[in-house]
Amino acid sequence: MIMEAVDKPLVSVCIPTYNGALYIGAAMASILEQDYPNLEVVVSDDASGDATLAIVARYAAKTSIPIRVYHHSPKGIGANWNHCVAHAQGTYIKFLFQDDVMAPDCIGRMVALAEAHPTVGLVYSKRWFLYETLTPKLTSFMSYYGDLHRYWADFRVEAGVLPGHVYLKDRQFLNSPKNKIGEPTNVLLRRCCFDTVGYFSETLEQALDSDYWYRVMTCYDVGFIDAELVGFRLHEAQASSVNKGRALPDATLVYERYYRYLYSYLHPKAQLKLLKLYHPFFRTLVRLKRFLYGR
Repeated sequence: MIMEAVDKPLVSVCIPTYNGALYIGAAMASILEQDYPNLEVVVSDDASGDATLAIVARYAAKTSIPIRVYHHSPKGIGANWNHCVAHAQGTYIKFLFQDDVMAPDCIGRMVALAEAHPTVGLVYSKRWFLYETLTPKLTSFMSYYGDLHRYWADFRVEAGVLPGHVYLKDRQFLNSPKNKIGEPTNVLLRRCCFDTVGYFSETLEQALDSDYWYRVMTCYDVGFIDAELVGFRLHEAQASSVNKGRALPDATLVYERYYRYLYSYLHPKAQLKLLKLYHPFFRTLVRLKRFLYGR
C-alpha cells in the first residue's frame, strides 16, 4: 500500500547516466514501484548517444513524480554524481545507478530508520546481484563481495545504528574489501552531509564511493538494515570493469586521503600503516635505506 505523502520528507532519487538504454527501464520501473510517496528524480546525463533519455521520458509520462533531466559534457564519474546532488532538492539523496534496481520498500525503510535517528547521515543495507549469465568469475565475485558488512571485525552492524567513529576505528578498516558499505545504489544519504563534508572526489575513479562513506562517518552515525533492498547489476560493461586498470593509482590516492582526513579516527594499526607510507620521517627513512642498500 502506498503511504500518504503528508509530512514525509522529500527524497531525491539521483541517476547519473551515460548510454544506459539497456537497463535504465528496469531502474525507472523500480522507482515507480516504490511505496514511499514523496519523491523526485534527478537524471544527470553525460551526453548519452543512445536511447537512454527517450526511455526516461517514456517513464516520466507514466507518473506524477517530478523527473528532471540535466545535460552536460562528460567530466568524469565524480562530476556526474556531484551534478546530480547539486540539482537535488530533497532532504535525502538516494542514488540509483542506471543498471540497478530497488525493492519496492527500499526508500521507505531507509527513510524510516533515518527519521527515527536524526544523527544518522548514511543508511545502507544488504543487496542482491543481477546478471545475465552466471560464470565462475561472477560466482567467485559474489561469494567474496556479497555480504560486505561481515568484514567489519569489532562490532555487529545488525545493531542497526552505530556511531560512524566505531566503523572508522575497526581494526579491519584498511583490509580488503576496502568498501565494506557497498555501491551508491545501496546507500541513502542525508542531504546535509554534502554541506558538512563536501561532495564526492572528482580525482578518484573507482573508490570515490567508499571514500565518501568514510568521510561522512567522521560527522554522523550510520544505520544498517539487515535486508536486501537493492539489486546491483554485474556485467562486462560496468564502469568498475572498464576502470579496472586504474585501480592501483586510485588505491594510492585513497590512502593519501585517509592519512589527511581520517588518521585521528583510525585503529592504531591502521594509523601505523599510514604513518609508514606518508609521514615525512618514514619517507626519508625509506629513501635512506634505498640509498644505502640499493633497494
